[in-house]
Amino acid sequence: MKDFKSILFATDFSESSDHAFDYAFTVAKKFNARLIVLHIINELADLRGFYVPHISIDKLEEEMAESAGNMMDKFIKMHTKGYDRVESLVVPGIPYDEILKKAEEESVDMIVLGTHGRTGLDHVLFGSTAEKVVRKSNVPVMTIRIR
Repeated sequence: MKDFKSILFATDFSESSDHAFDYAFTVAKKFNARLIVLHIINELADLRGFYVPHISIDKLEEEMAESAGNMMDKFIKMHTKGYDRVESLVVPGIPYDEILKKAEEESVDMIVLGTHGRTGLDHVLFGSTAEKVVRKSNVPVMTIRIR
């Protein structure tokens, strides 16, 4: 079996992501691998030009980044006690694109993602980040679906 020296785990802080993290963390500990925990803040660029009462888009983006950073800090403290090979990142962008970009930049050996199991119209309208990552990734991708 291949050694995993670096693993990228992407989270949206959902129950599905929490469930998938257990797998990423287990593999990281087994191989003493560097574990990169990534959260992507969806870009609000599509909303520019629309009227949003009482708040600017720039202010909203700033508050989202601050909130995501706080959520990441809490997630890391709660889930990675006793493991010092963990790095966390919060970046803006399109989730599947940022996951693939970070995987390449960091030369990871595997990507781990939770899936929401959307089907039908919901899948057609919203797509699947995991599906896009699986299709376009140059490294193995482990997808975990919550039951």
